[in-house]
Amino acid sequence: MALVHDRLTPDTRPGARRRIVAGLAAVVAISATACASSARHTVAASTTVPPTATTTLAPAPVATSTTLAPVTSTVRTVPPTTAAPVTTVTRRASVPPETAAVTAACPRNLATGLASTAGARQLITIEAPSAASTVATVELWQRTGSCWQAVAGPWTGFLGYNGFSGHKREGDGTTPTGIYGIGPVMYGDAANPGVRYSYHLLACGDWWDENPASAEYNTFQHVPCGQNPFRGDSEALWTETAPYPSFAVVDYNTDPVISGAGSAIFLHASTGGPTAGCVSVPLGDLDQMLRWLNPADSPAIVMAPSGEIASF
Repeated sequence: MALVHDRLTPDTRPGARRRIVAGLAAVVAISATACASSARHTVAASTTVPPTATTTLAPAPVATSTTLAPVTSTVRTVPPTTAAPVTTVTRRASVPPETAAVTAACPRNLATGLASTAGARQLITIEAPSAASTVATVELWQRTGSCWQAVAGPWTGFLGYNGFSGHKREGDGTTPTGIYGIGPVMYGDAANPGVRYSYHLLACGDWWDENPASAEYNTFQHVPCGQNPFRGDSEALWTETAPYPSFAVVDYNTDPVISGAGSAIFLHASTGGPTAGCVSVPLGDLDQMLRWLNPADSPAIVMAPSGEIASF
């Protein structure tokens, strides 16, 4: 207890007071220094933190925005691009098999090999082994879908006594090469064999004008019986009973009509030999052909030697 008392009792001696004062001064100095140091640290911390916080936080939103936008855009764009080709390929894939099936079903034949059939759905081919030949093969073809199919023939037919020509002239005895239509009217000295075309039963005064100088050149004309206003080789049709019991007109040199280029090219009954330029076949085959021909099918006739017929 005496020890405690001695430490708490102030020392009033002069030397002791001086030491106490000096100690207090030192304490004050140390406190001031500590406060100043604390203040400097506080200012430094305050100055450093704001730029750090600002510099660190500001780029964050920019980075996030820049990164997310491309990802979203890419995800939305890719699927349509991928899906479109799949759909297109699927649609196209169904067509070739059908086309291939039709092509495979079409037989390779003379009619299929022609360069053009002028939109016809019925076709008559007159093919000779050479341009000089007076005998030809006659066949009938029907178009079904995309294919040509043979429906009658082959039959033997006769041509002009001078064969085929690509530059026919009136009276030269040739049959013109090329592709032509069938005239709108059929004629005959015998009763209608059952054709689908208009049919004119020949009578006295019925002519075919074959005079190149005539205004009615290469046309059917009727005049009063007993009159003959025509010149040249014009035919009195009603008198030609052997070749013309029934016949069809080949639309050669009809639109336009060229004077002297040839006339009266018919499909008629055979008389056993070459013609003056027409095509003739046996009467039974002829009537079958005439009954088969249908104006609604835009029939065409192709006439040429074997080496040229495919070019028509």
